[in-house]
Amino acid sequence: MMRDRLTLLLSVSGATLVLLAVGAYAYDNSRDDLIADGVRVAGVDVGGLHASAARTKLRAELTAPLERPVRVSAAGQRFRLTANAASLNADVNGMVDEAIGRSRSGGLPGRVWRGITGSNVNADLPARVTYSASAVRRFARRVKRTVDRPPRDAAVQFETASLPAVPSQTGLKVSYRRLLAIVNGALTATGPARSVRTNVKVTRPKVTSAQLAHKYPVVLTVDRPAFKLRLFKKLNLTKTYTIAVGQAGLETPAGLYHINDKQVNPSWHVPDSAWAGDLAGRVIPPGPDDPIKARWMGIYAGAGIHGTVDVGSLGTAASHGCIRMAIPDVIALYDQVPFGTPVFIQ
Repeated sequence: MMRDRLTLLLSVSGATLVLLAVGAYAYDNSRDDLIADGVRVAGVDVGGLHASAARTKLRAELTAPLERPVRVSAAGQRFRLTANAASLNADVNGMVDEAIGRSRSGGLPGRVWRGITGSNVNADLPARVTYSASAVRRFARRVKRTVDRPPRDAAVQFETASLPAVPSQTGLKVSYRRLLAIVNGALTATGPARSVRTNVKVTRPKVTSAQLAHKYPVVLTVDRPAFKLRLFKKLNLTKTYTIAVGQAGLETPAGLYHINDKQVNPSWHVPDSAWAGDLAGRVIPPGPDDPIKARWMGIYAGAGIHGTVDVGSLGTAASHGCIRMAIPDVIALYDQVPFGTPVFIQ
């Protein structure tokens, strides 16, 4: 009798379990395209919706934000990558499939239990988009090409009447890899996250505008047409002298040179040229026959700055290529001009 009752109880329990299993399977199967409560896609709540309704909602609320341009700021410049240029497409079907997959995680017992108790699946899934990787790389290269620049040292623009400065400029460099990662991330984002800023590395010049005057403590300029020699200190005009320059056929050479020789009461090393006649190649010691008076500052190929007793020649093209000055002027200038001083002749 006891055995019969036990058999009956087991049979009833087994039948009940079978019925429960069949019922659970049927219940779960009826919800195979239902997204669990608490599931969001890029912030859009699709919980409790069937697949078709979720697709409709995502197209309405998510497609437009995903197709807005990505904006990149770099070093004060702004760039736009449009959805069309990136060949961007919002993969709504893929997003819904992922939401359903997350909803059906945990196995049959877990899904049934969530359905019966109304428990949530707290998940915010990322948007899924497809786009052209090559288009994004082209965009990143364009941003980098536009922003990148090497540092520029401050420099002097040599002119005869003034020495305008070319200001220094910092260098800029964008990390291509970092920029690419930022743009890829923004393409799958919505809202403010589609506007991004990329870091730019700043490199300093070796010579800044503030250091430029120290780089050029003294500069001489020679204005041949005006017969003027100008002395600049720290790029500021200090003194202007009247001079004589080379005559026709023996012009004072134009260009940028440097003081490479300095002598007090120098001898005259006569050039081996036709105009020197019998004196060609000789060395004339200081004295009445030496036309190079008081001081000598050599600049290039035998040409230099020196004093003269022929003050009447000042303000004219009268020399054999050198720059003549009045003796008091050349003496005053000599002590202010160190070796290596730039001499700009125009």
